[in-house]
Amino acid sequence: MEKLYAIAQQFTQGAVTAVEAYGAGNVNDTYLVTLAAPSAPIGGRRFILQRVNTHVFPQPALILLNMRVFLTHMEERLAQNSAAPGGWRMPRVITTAQDTDYYMDDAGAFWRAISLIEGAKTYPSIRDAAHAREAGYALGRFHSLLSDLDPVRLHDTLPGFHITPGYLDKYDQVLAHAQEVGQRAHGARTSDVAYSLRFVEARRAFATVLEDATARGELPPRSIHGDPKVDNILIDDQSGQAISIIDLDTVKPGLVHYDIGDCLRSCCNPAGEETLDLSQVIFDTNLCRAILQGYLPEVARFFTEADYHYLYASIRLISFELGLRFFTDYLAGDVYFKVRYPEHNLQRALVQFRLVESVEAQETAIEQIIAEQR
Repeated sequence: MEKLYAIAQQFTQGAVTAVEAYGAGNVNDTYLVTLAAPSAPIGGRRFILQRVNTHVFPQPALILLNMRVFLTHMEERLAQNSAAPGGWRMPRVITTAQDTDYYMDDAGAFWRAISLIEGAKTYPSIRDAAHAREAGYALGRFHSLLSDLDPVRLHDTLPGFHITPGYLDKYDQVLAHAQEVGQRAHGARTSDVAYSLRFVEARRAFATVLEDATARGELPPRSIHGDPKVDNILIDDQSGQAISIIDLDTVKPGLVHYDIGDCLRSCCNPAGEETLDLSQVIFDTNLCRAILQGYLPEVARFFTEADYHYLYASIRLISFELGLRFFTDYLAGDVYFKVRYPEHNLQRALVQFRLVESVEAQETAIEQIIAEQR
């Protein structure tokens, strides 16, 4: 604990009085730091201290460079558009006493600090339609504020992330080791493995739909969040309105369709990703409508006909992509995602595959919702 206090002290001139674990993230180690009194450069009494996972982010300094670029751009956009709804807030990068954006400890760990947005919190799941609308608004506002930021100014902090054909290639590499796959397919879940193999094979050609559209020039790369799940949407305690999106390590060049698809995927399955009851897995079109009611007005200024055309495909694809990643990891021996029991990744994959089936069964209804909200 003394080491944590000493590291926190690198980012403030004030006296550190408490350092405690914060949040439920499973990538970086996150702590809430409390000071004896408001102090520069914090501007308050509390801030966020994080040890960045360099196994996931092998070049963590690029995260801070990206944050400097897109946060400055957002601030400029907000200052220019005084007619826009107020209340939008973004965290700040806090520098060390040596005026650097990060601190390396004696063990070589990479630490950074960001300001805490007070008076707001995130939620683990969508509470109601109003909450869903705010989640959609938050992502739309984020995309709108960055819509004129040239994505080439951002570093790709996670190469290959949200590139579905790349995950399919990885899956094929795992399948090439037939003996290992066969070993994992034995036992009580053999039928689930066989179902999953058929499921992926039947949708193999679909995996390239967004990347093919990009190659044809229909969908341009833009600046994206990369992980816009509901538990990254900050809701103001007083107004109930979304005021920010946090967890900005994955902001990078990409397709906004992966973002909105991921937002809808994570928000519109009330059963959640960890359910054991597959019969409860559905894509809730009422929540989908609410999210798009919040999202589409914010992006209407720059959305093209092609952007609208590929919205349904993005919802279907991102659920397939995550299921594919879970299934691949199961077949590979659970080397990426943390698991609590031997078939955990297989069960997670089945949840996503059932969600894909629910999306496919409601294609007409979802397309109608998209048309209504344009």
